[in-house]
Amino acid sequence: MFDLLAINWNVDPVIFHIGSFAVRWYSLLWVAGFVLGWYVFKWYFKREGLPLSLLDPLLITMIVASIVGARLGHCLFYDSAYYFAHPWEILMIWKGGLASHGGAIGIILALWWYAHKYGKKNGFDTLWILDRMCIVVCFVGALIRIGNLMNSEICGNPTDLPWGFVFELRGETVPKHPTQIYEALAYTILGFALMAMYRYRLPKLKRGTILGIFFIVLFGVRFLVEFIKEPQVEAEVGLSLNYGQQLSIPFIIVGIGLLIWSLKWGKPATLDKMETPRKGGGTTHYAHAVKK
Repeated sequence: MFDLLAINWNVDPVIFHIGSFAVRWYSLLWVAGFVLGWYVFKWYFKREGLPLSLLDPLLITMIVASIVGARLGHCLFYDSAYYFAHPWEILMIWKGGLASHGGAIGIILALWWYAHKYGKKNGFDTLWILDRMCIVVCFVGALIRIGNLMNSEICGNPTDLPWGFVFELRGETVPKHPTQIYEALAYTILGFALMAMYRYRLPKLKRGTILGIFFIVLFGVRFLVEFIKEPQVEAEVGLSLNYGQQLSIPFIIVGIGLLIWSLKWGKPATLDKMETPRKGGGTTHYAHAVKK
C-alpha cells in the first residue's frame, strides 16, 4: 500500500546545455547560496555600521574557502587512499565529491584570516563574524541539500513510509528516505531560529553563543540523519558510525564547550566599536562610533 504512495523522482539534474557545457541545478543552487549570503551580510553590515566595501573580499574569501575546504575534506576524509594515489584528480571537482565537514573547516580558517586582516580597525574578531556567518551557512546548506536531491544523490535507506522517494535515475525501484529533504528542512528551521536570535536578542547575547548552538544543532541533526542514510563510500559499509557521524562528533563537542564558555566569559555579541544600545520609541537603536 505504501509503495503506491511513494514519490517517483526522475528530475533531470541538468537544466539546459550551452554547447557542451551543462548548467545543473546543483551548481545553480550553490551560486544562489552565495548570492543570498552576500545580501544577508549587506543587511548585517548596514545594521551594525560596517563599511559595505568589506563585502566583496568576504564573498571571494567564502567562495574559495568553501570549494577548497569541501573538496579537500572529501578527498582526505572519505577516500584518501584513492586520492593519494591519483592526486591530480583532487582538482576535478566536476567529477563530484564535496564534504560539508571540510567546507566548515575551510570557512573557519578563512574567516580567521578575514577577521585578522579587516577586523581590528573595524571592531570585530573571528567569533563575531562566525556568529553571523553560521546563520547564512544554515540556508546555504539547505540549498546544497536540495541540489543533492536534484542530483539524486546522498539518499537514505529503504523505507515503507508514504513520503519515500524512488530515485528512478539511479535505476532504483524501492522507496528510500529523502534524507536530503530532512536535512534541508532542519537547516532552514535552524537558520530562521538563529536569525531571530540575532534580530531580536543581539544586545543580550554573548559572542560565540550563536555559533555554539549552530554546531550543536546542525551537526547533531547530521549525526542522527546518518543513521538512515546509505553509505557514501564502500569503506563505510559495516561501520557502527559512518564517516559523517565520526566527523560530526568533534563539532558537537566544540559547540557544547563554546556555548558554555560564551555564556560565562564571552564578550558582548555587538561590535567592539558599537555604543551601548539605547531605547527610543520602543525600538532598540545601535550607534556605531565612527571616527571622523
